[in-house]
Amino acid sequence: MSVRWEEFTDTTDAPVRGFLHRPERDGAEGLVLTHGAGANAQSPLLTAVAEAFCTAGLMVLRCDLPFRQARPHGPPPRGSAERDQQGLRAAVAAMRRQTGGRIFLGGHSYGGRQASMLVAGERDVAEALLLLSYPLHPPRHFDQLRTAHFPQLNTPGLFIHGMRDPFGSIAEMEAALALIPARTQLHSVEGAGHELLSRANRESLPRTIVEAFVQFVRRQG
Repeated sequence: MSVRWEEFTDTTDAPVRGFLHRPERDGAEGLVLTHGAGANAQSPLLTAVAEAFCTAGLMVLRCDLPFRQARPHGPPPRGSAERDQQGLRAAVAAMRRQTGGRIFLGGHSYGGRQASMLVAGERDVAEALLLLSYPLHPPRHFDQLRTAHFPQLNTPGLFIHGMRDPFGSIAEMEAALALIPARTQLHSVEGAGHELLSRANRESLPRTIVEAFVQFVRRQG
């Protein structure tokens, strides 16, 4: 396994910058993975999950969204969603030039939401979604659901969600996933909050996520 910083500047939609985890074998399936609103591609969760997927034989690109490329700190500015989705589309295109296997798309919180919104409008962008801590609603604002695009999601998706996540309870997530016509699965993480990764599960959680996702996509392969 090798890891290196990559900048794919020949894309038409948006610049792609991130860390490419390359497994030993060629032709591997690929995963584009991105971060939440307050983080970047070097977040502990993304790094641990990318390393675990690469060890399992997948090529992984953990990339910075365009808003993070433009500013090193702070949340995405208003109106950045479309540009961030363009960045994800470009990242998938870059990955397809690196490997001949299926390409999956995912992210943590805001990054996962943008991935799902992109795929809801463009089904063929990726073969499956991996959504870590989907931000169903802002904390304590239970009526501000971020599910308007769910009925247009026709790409299978695995949702990994902490049982103590203030952005959505397990019951709320189950109700929301019923809006999605594609095959979905919800994997709950006991004791975990929105960040998912903790001292208690730092070693086990990345492997658990990989095993759950590999089993999930194997059913459609």
